[in-house]
Amino acid sequence: MAAKRDEIALEQRTSPIVSGYLDLLDTQREAAFAACEGLSFAQIWQRSAPGEWSIGEILNHNYLLIASMFPLVKFTWKAFGWYGRKRRKRPYASEIEDVYRRKNFPMWVGFLWTPKYNPDKPVPLEQLRAEMRQLHADVRTFYTGKDEDVLGNIYLYDPIFGFINLIVTLRIGVYHDQLHYEDVLKMAGNFSSISR
Repeated sequence: MAAKRDEIALEQRTSPIVSGYLDLLDTQREAAFAACEGLSFAQIWQRSAPGEWSIGEILNHNYLLIASMFPLVKFTWKAFGWYGRKRRKRPYASEIEDVYRRKNFPMWVGFLWTPKYNPDKPVPLEQLRAEMRQLHADVRTFYTGKDEDVLGNIYLYDPIFGFINLIVTLRIGVYHDQLHYEDVLKMAGNFSSISR
């Protein structure tokens, strides 16, 4: 009972902006997986063209990007939390434009997170969903209860985005996933229309 009260208190302390980003992370993930319901195992791993990723590969790519950045976010918080607390009265960004929609965005960097699972090494959709839900739950646990003004004043460096605070880092992850979930929804829709 006390643990539940503590959890509710932490959630209430989480800023609406950070909570909104965490909710987006969850809702867009669930929408993508819902769109895949009813697709066969073969359809999940079928590539639409040579050099293109299958639905399963796209989902795994999204997982890998956040899974690779999350330890850096946690390290940055642990190592530089004192810095964020010291500077918490300074202004900070909590929003960024959708950088993935820029015409000059280097989309070729996706190879850095080449899917571990592919048509030659497929796994069930339920495994992809379970892994992603657990990762996103871990991200939510990390961000929940942390003061926005401290998160906003702790920075990490990304070679593409430059110095970004831990709120903007989360937002970029949401944008990244959204971009690829749009492909999943389109591909799943194409399979569904063929089977009608």
